[in-house]
Parts: sequence; C-alpha cells; structure tokens
Amino acid sequence: MTNTDQIKKLRDKTGISVMQCKKALEDANGDEEKALAFLRERGAEISEKKKSRTLGSGVIEAYIHAGAKVGVLVELLCETDFVARNDEFKLLADDIAMHIAAMNPISVAGDDSESLLAQPFIKDPSLSVDDRLKQAIQKFGEKIEVGRFTRYTLLE
Repeated sequence: MTNTDQIKKLRDKTGISVMQCKKALEDANGDEEKALAFLRERGAEISEKKKSRTLGSGVIEAYIHAGAKVGVLVELLCETDFVARNDEFKLLADDIAMHIAAMNPISVAGDDSESLLAQPFIKDPSLSVDDRLKQAIQKFGEKIEVGRFTRYTLLE
C-alpha cells in the first residue's frame, strides 16, 4: 500500500491528480521511479487519444530574456478557454518561450535535435519538450500543442 507522503511527493513532482498518482504508485508497488515511468506511458496514451480533437483556444506568450537582447513569441494552443485562462497553462507557455530563447530551435516538430519538441526541456532535462506537453495534456485533460513561435535576437 502507498502512503500519503509518497503520493504527495509524486504529485508535487508531476502536477498530476492525486488519484492518478495513487494508482501509479499502487501499480508500481510503491516504487517512485516505476510510478513515474507508468505516468509517462499513461500520458503518451492520453496524448495519442486526444490528437484528433480540435484546438479552439490558447495563448500567445511573450518572453524577453534578461538584457533585452533576445525575445520570443510562442503560440500555445488548447481546446477551451477554461484551460487557456489557467495560471499553470500560462506558466507552461512562459516556460516554453524561455526554452525557445535559450535553445534556439529551428522548427516546432521534426526528427532532428533542432526541433523544439525533440529538445531536452530546459527546466527538467530528463524530459523532452514533447514529454512536458504530454504531462500537461494528462493534467488538463485536453489536447495541447505548440502552434508556432518566433525568436528575435537584437541585430541579427
């Protein structure tokens, strides 16, 4: 049986619901690493199921890096304005914009390391940006995608 401290720790780490964390820990017999792997697999399954859904809302996030020499605009899309207005969704958009400023990806998706979704996420290098989006999809229960982005560098 899992204890509440393990559930709380996993929830704090992933942001996923208490019930999903509890189930993952039970399925992993209390092993946190196995529970994380289970949640990642589950997130990928949920993401795949939601691919056919229509995106109808989202946010455009602006990020200006310290020194004002690099700036980014990123479009993060979701299904409903309820999620788009959520502070955690807006924070995700800001984190992705900061990632783009730091890592300078060439495209949103692709097979190479220059694509945004394939890059290790700057705030948690154990995840790719795509994995981080799958976590958000699992948390919010909606399809979420990076629509497009633009990165500006002063005098370039």
